[in-house]
Amino acid sequence: MPPNTTASTGQQPAKSGRRKGRKARLIVLVLVLALIGGVGFGGYWTVSTVRASFPQTKGSLTLKGLSGPVEVKRDNYGIPQIYASSDADLFMAQGFVQAQDRFYEMDVRRHMAAGRLSEMFGKSQVDNDEFLRTLGWERVAKQEYDTKLSAATKKYLQAYAEGVNAYLQGKDGKDISLEYAALGFTNDYKPQKWTPVDSISWLKAMAWDLRSNMQDEIDRALLTSRLGPKQIAELYPQYPYSRNKAIVQDGQYDELTGAFEQGGTSGTGTGTGTGAGGTGTGGTGGTAAGTAGTAGTASGASGTASGTSNLDSQLTGLSDALSDLPPAVGVNGDGIGSNSWVVRGTHTITGKPLLANDPHLSPSLPSVWYQMGLHCRSISSACQYDVSGYTFAGMPGVIIGHNQDIAWGMTNSGVDVTDLYLEKITGDGYLYDGKVKPFETREETIKVAGGSPRKIVVRETNNGPLLSDRAKELVKVGRKATVDTAAPDRGDGYGVALRWTALQPGTTMDAVFAMDRAKNWTDFRKAAALFDVPSQNLVYADTEDNIGYTLPGRIPKRSQDDDGSVPAPGWDPKYRWTGYIEQDELPYEYNPDRGYIVTANQAVIDPDKYPYTLTKDWGYGTRSQRITDLIQSKIKDGGKVSTDDMRQMQLDNSSEIARLLVPTLLKIDPENKDVREAQKLLEGWDYTQDADSAAAAYFNAVWRNILKLAFGNKLPKELRVKGQCLWVKPVNTTGPADEAEDVRECGERDPDQAQPDGGDRWFEVVRKLMDQPDSDWWKTPKAGTRPGAVNRDQLFRRAMIDARWELTAKLGKDIDTWTWGRLHRLFLKNQTLGTEGPGFVQYALNRGPWELSGGEATVNATGWNAAGGYGVVWVPSMRMVVNLGDLDKSRWINLSGASGHAYSAHYVDQTDKWADGELLPWSFSDKAVEDGTQDKLVLKP
Repeated sequence: MPPNTTASTGQQPAKSGRRKGRKARLIVLVLVLALIGGVGFGGYWTVSTVRASFPQTKGSLTLKGLSGPVEVKRDNYGIPQIYASSDADLFMAQGFVQAQDRFYEMDVRRHMAAGRLSEMFGKSQVDNDEFLRTLGWERVAKQEYDTKLSAATKKYLQAYAEGVNAYLQGKDGKDISLEYAALGFTNDYKPQKWTPVDSISWLKAMAWDLRSNMQDEIDRALLTSRLGPKQIAELYPQYPYSRNKAIVQDGQYDELTGAFEQGGTSGTGTGTGTGAGGTGTGGTGGTAAGTAGTAGTASGASGTASGTSNLDSQLTGLSDALSDLPPAVGVNGDGIGSNSWVVRGTHTITGKPLLANDPHLSPSLPSVWYQMGLHCRSISSACQYDVSGYTFAGMPGVIIGHNQDIAWGMTNSGVDVTDLYLEKITGDGYLYDGKVKPFETREETIKVAGGSPRKIVVRETNNGPLLSDRAKELVKVGRKATVDTAAPDRGDGYGVALRWTALQPGTTMDAVFAMDRAKNWTDFRKAAALFDVPSQNLVYADTEDNIGYTLPGRIPKRSQDDDGSVPAPGWDPKYRWTGYIEQDELPYEYNPDRGYIVTANQAVIDPDKYPYTLTKDWGYGTRSQRITDLIQSKIKDGGKVSTDDMRQMQLDNSSEIARLLVPTLLKIDPENKDVREAQKLLEGWDYTQDADSAAAAYFNAVWRNILKLAFGNKLPKELRVKGQCLWVKPVNTTGPADEAEDVRECGERDPDQAQPDGGDRWFEVVRKLMDQPDSDWWKTPKAGTRPGAVNRDQLFRRAMIDARWELTAKLGKDIDTWTWGRLHRLFLKNQTLGTEGPGFVQYALNRGPWELSGGEATVNATGWNAAGGYGVVWVPSMRMVVNLGDLDKSRWINLSGASGHAYSAHYVDQTDKWADGELLPWSFSDKAVEDGTQDKLVLKP
């Protein structure tokens, strides 16, 4: 530490959380015992090692490169508010402070985005690196920096990098984070300097986890091995537009002007802006579908490329590659969601808008979000920012939050911005429009800690990188896949290429800064126009009592022959994207007469009002409609919404699928007295999934078993849980299916990726089948002493029996001890050493469990995968409510805490309150921040 500084951890004693304080003390005790006993880590993991990386948060220190002094004020949760007199100083200090708290997390992120995880963690990550190098995120990020971003944005990125590097200067790994001390036992990895491209690359990782329907595209193709087109269609029903309202309700696309037009707006805003923006499922002796049905097709100009079990094998390989990648900000595949809504002042207690947001992402430790305020002491051309909210450690600016004039939130739009293409490979090229085109190639060298470097060659077609080069299973399709005789000769085989909008240089980094300094709706729309990847639903509110919604993004136009739902033939020009939807064609809404806007991953707009296909795979609107109903119930008869009402809505635990199914379940006579005892839990239940609810525990177990019996056991092995084995009829038998002997097939997918996951798509599937009590989906064979079923009520009865005995095994026979929280638990894990490191290290870095309320497709979306179990696999990663009438009365919370240091008081000091649904005060004005300041650090030039 420089001699002119005063050292302080700046940390307050954390509130004693449920089951947390004792565990922390036990961990410290284990560390000490390890030291005394000479166990592995004992030579290094002393108390001083643990504390060495804690940040200085009081006093002063010199930061070379600043033009003036900068103040860093932290509250009692360690959340920093930075005050500077120039933009460059502001972002340099942001880089320094985030590195103080989160550099290890930042370092891992940049290595993941660059396909360089092997440099840190060795050969176990080589396959991931090969896949990520093939995608080329870092390469595209460099192109963005060199060719797309504004001079101002580059200046901010450079200043941020200088701040990070000022923190790193003179420090060894153990001085930066405990994890580096652990890594030091296996390799000699040393952190390198931060670069502006490192920050941009993280945007690609964010876009990857929010890439829309790619997993659905794979799954639909995999289903063709056992299900026919009608059956697959039943598992992907149409969006229920009449029941669950789309986001945009006022306005439609105008064919005459070629733009989206909104009608009936009102308000006093500073401008509305016009831009930016086989049918049987039975089968004897087994539980899989009896017939394979007709495979899905990818039609080409000269024939069709029909999916077969070999195509399934290729897509399974791709699916495996995707699921093995570490998630950046969300669960790979289905389940990612978010809530955001805004209510205008006519319906609020304050007379000004209230805006709520809670993005649903996979739980991580530390949280993907980092709370922070960035304040210019005086707003001028030299210093333009006064903004507070949620940032990503590793990126300058604020991603979600508010400034002095406006507030904004985000949810994933789900629009389809990825397509898979089958490619006819011929020698050193691929077939396109009857001609062989050469691949674009590049060589990549992967450095491996403790091993020899690995070299790969990346091949790209005109559709994108050839992903089939990265997974062994992917080569099988070209060797054996059945195609129509008019299709291209398979030769050496078909490959799979990915076209994705994020693989083109873009301007999203420009958009972040533009939103941070926007003053009104017009500014915000202009900023949103720069937010090209990932496409997000953006909600807006301002202090002048205006609210709005806009859909930005680079969204492809496709030909009428291609809806993007299944892999397309890359050799046919007809399946090339035809361009992108112009910004003034994209849907938006401004001050709608209803006085509120709700986005929760539902359909953006009714297709009758819009000519372009945005996606076929929306969320089905369960959460959005529930939020809408809650708002309407509050404002009817002139009622007003408060900040706390918005918080309570975020915590709504109502199960819509329970509301549908329980009346039928209560009519069934289960016969067995123990099952009847469990059934009685549902009598009078209000469908609320509180952590202490026995009824919620039993219902969700019944729901899980309904899904397993009706659908899960009939899906191909590629979609079922790994290790779950069934006796089924083989696929592609040469004789009659009913004469073939059963074969044993085991599931191949990780539990949190398997189907049926129980989300609101499955709500809609079951809703439609409720009126078809004799559907073949309700048929299931007898299993041991458990009865079979030939109709809906018999299958429900079987599910109630299975659920009773499943919970008896998990929770005990006494139903008085059952609670939903005992099943539905959250574990927070360090995303690297906390999942792959030695048990001792995992124990030191991880926290939990927390017993949670909420559930799947619930507003309080503590998601779980019904195929895999009841554990929490995604969560509201943060919650905020912005009060535009008095910004200091806004509220926020994070999943974990400000710090990434495992023994910091701020490691998980927000988690207990988050689990209880509490929000923290969110100070913004100079006075409020000063009043809440616990530690103050002055950075001097």
